[in-house]
Amino acid sequence: MKPIFKLNILLLTILLLLACASMCSKSSTNNAGTGAINTADSSSETEEVSNMTETVNEPKILVAYFSCTGNTRSVAEQITNVLKADIHEIKPETPYTSADLNWRDNSSRSSVENGDPSARPTISGSIENIKQYNIIFLGYPIWWGQAPRIILTFLESYDFSGKTIVPFCTSGTSGVGTSDTNLHKLCSDNTKWISGSRLNSNISHSEISAWIDGLKLE
Repeated sequence: MKPIFKLNILLLTILLLLACASMCSKSSTNNAGTGAINTADSSSETEEVSNMTETVNEPKILVAYFSCTGNTRSVAEQITNVLKADIHEIKPETPYTSADLNWRDNSSRSSVENGDPSARPTISGSIENIKQYNIIFLGYPIWWGQAPRIILTFLESYDFSGKTIVPFCTSGTSGVGTSDTNLHKLCSDNTKWISGSRLNSNISHSEISAWIDGLKLE
């Protein structure tokens, strides 16, 4: 074999070896980089799952209320602010006028409704996806010692199974009385019902916070 031919084969062999070494080096680098990216992705996914778990474990709270004069609305808004909850106003399809609310008139709309156990005033609108809420604060004024009949309409419009309901009311002089126990009868046996509370319309933020803490909600 001629010396020049042998030299060419030797050079070709060296070039091939260098090319293989270069390719292996690049492959190793890429694999290492891919591993680092996958590790970062895994860490990010773990963090997202953790955040999602925390969100799921936090109770979703709704404050639903009926108010004609604004007193119950004021308390409902205070509760909403303290809990950072969602709020929903229970609105009658036909709004109440001042004449309707005249408790001295036995023929006024509110007098007739509260004197009729079967009365169920129609509600305007509804709550979307009420299933998402674990705890519902339910506010209403006291009319003739009881909750307005529209609150009965509300309770009969949804399934509160497995939920916690916290009733609260406002009134000039009357207390909760039997209003909350009568409302409780409209819910299923596996609805957790907290004893009702009468709250002043001018209740302070700190007083609302103390009241909520005393409920020991889970």
